[in-house]
Amino acid sequence: MPRLALYALVICLLAATAAVVSFVQGSWLGIVWVLMAGVSSNMAIYYFRRAKAG
Repeated sequence: MPRLALYALVICLLAATAAVVSFVQGSWLGIVWVLMAGVSSNMAIYYFRRAKAG
């Protein structure tokens, strides 16, 4: 697995965890974490496909 894809996947997992913690604590800041998880998952998919094609 490419290094950039792995980093983006780790960021996605951390952002998803932060979103869950924020929502459990009753904070609406979790919406920002959900959006960050979405962006980082798209980055992970992009870098994985780019490395696979190249």
